[in-house]
Amino acid sequence: MDEPAPEPERHRLSARVLGGGTEPDPRFTLANERTFLAWIRTSLAFLAGGIAVEAFTEDLFPDAMRTSLAVVLLLLGVLISAGAAWRWVGVERSLRRKSPLPLPLIAPLLGIGGAIASGALVVFVLQT
Repeated sequence: MDEPAPEPERHRLSARVLGGGTEPDPRFTLANERTFLAWIRTSLAFLAGGIAVEAFTEDLFPDAMRTSLAVVLLLLGVLISAGAAWRWVGVERSLRRKSPLPLPLIAPLLGIGGAIASGALVVFVLQT
């Protein structure tokens, strides 16, 4: 009877980050990666929005409001990007350990940040 082939050794850094366990089905790993990339695209959209607000709305908003709105959008972009990386590692570890997936903390962050930015715009529009 043939013995199953041993799993190839991972680089020490990979093994440390991923936390052991067994290799999951590649489809799940690739789905996790696609979700990560979707969050990164969202992050880039917020970064571009923050830059656009600061660069192109000088005539529309007072300086303090324009800068505040740009900073909120830029911070959201940074936090979503970092959260995407954190989530990717958490999901990958859960898949390897066959444990429940971590809570998606990025989604509430996105919702709250979007509400803050939208609320600021509504207040501005109502004041003009």
